[in-house]
Amino acid sequence: RRQDVLTVTPWLAPIVWEGTFNSEILDSAYRPLNLTIGVTAFAIGKYTRFVGHFLESAEKHFMKGYRVNYYIFTDNPETIPDVQLQPGRRFVIVPIKKYPSWQEISMRRMEAINKHIAETSHREVDYLFCLDIDMVFYNAWGPETLGDIVAAIHPGYFNVPRSQFPYERRSSSAAYIPDGEGDFYYGGAVFGGLVKKVYEFTKTCHMTILMDKANGIMAAWQEESHLNRHFLSRKPSKVLSPEYLWDDRKPKPPEIHLIRFSTVDKNYKEVRD
Repeated sequence: RRQDVLTVTPWLAPIVWEGTFNSEILDSAYRPLNLTIGVTAFAIGKYTRFVGHFLESAEKHFMKGYRVNYYIFTDNPETIPDVQLQPGRRFVIVPIKKYPSWQEISMRRMEAINKHIAETSHREVDYLFCLDIDMVFYNAWGPETLGDIVAAIHPGYFNVPRSQFPYERRSSSAAYIPDGEGDFYYGGAVFGGLVKKVYEFTKTCHMTILMDKANGIMAAWQEESHLNRHFLSRKPSKVLSPEYLWDDRKPKPPEIHLIRFSTVDKNYKEVRD
């Protein structure tokens, strides 16, 4: 057991850290279920350069021994590299149009995932994780992450007071969170759960994004602000520690025993132009 970190939320959802689960026991429970795990990731514009490293590292560390479908949403299918996948794992390109700004691309992600679940992936996967592409797996990501609806604590805010969380603070936004409210600051780069629950979640976030758009508002951190607002009133059933959403530019604090999935260091301005 871990004494140095919070391992359960106030609403009694587990917070997953190294040392809080037994992989062998979990595998023996989940393997017989013959699950298929889906992953969505968006490779728009120059972000196609991250696909190879993302997939190669996922093949080493993500849900080893399980069936996995990678759904790569891209405006540039011909630039997506061919990565050797293990048996039982497949790679699907989902063509999508490019929007003029990266903020708009970010806002459209909920809509695109929601539509894809409705049309395709609800028949193909049991669980779905929606992950950023400019990231890489360094250590095992296994069935300890499976749950009804799963959020991840943002690495920049796991040990800072709530008053410093960058929630949307304008009451005119549908993503508004008043001072003194909120549990954690969750990252938009990782969320997931049962495919049906991810469908409901992305639908709600898409609707609140549209409400803001109709009022000429863009939330402080786009869809991440709406995700945080959603999880304030509908709590996640499982929370992943920042091991599952780290950032290569950050030094590793003592609480983080190992980094599983992390944002690669890059020139943001250059890849977003």
